[in-house]
Amino acid sequence: MASYLIGYDLNKRGKDYSSLIEAIKKVGSDWWHCLDSTWIVKHDGPSTVIRDALAKFIDSDDELLVVRLTGEGAWRGFNDECSSWLTRNL
Repeated sequence: MASYLIGYDLNKRGKDYSSLIEAIKKVGSDWWHCLDSTWIVKHDGPSTVIRDALAKFIDSDDELLVVRLTGEGAWRGFNDECSSWLTRNL
């Protein structure tokens, strides 16, 4: 199962994030959320499936990025739980 980074900017003031957040949690079998608008999910399938599943929860002027991760990474400043998830899943 691959890891995918999901990033988004919702540009309309007062935008309700709750539907998008619930959709992100459902699109993967496991998820990481230790940065405000950045998630990593475990998912079987291509990035286009994730994009298409989330597209209905954003407006036409919002941005959405879904990228398959290669398995190599570096980070700093996260608590033990966030760092451990990255170590296990990247």
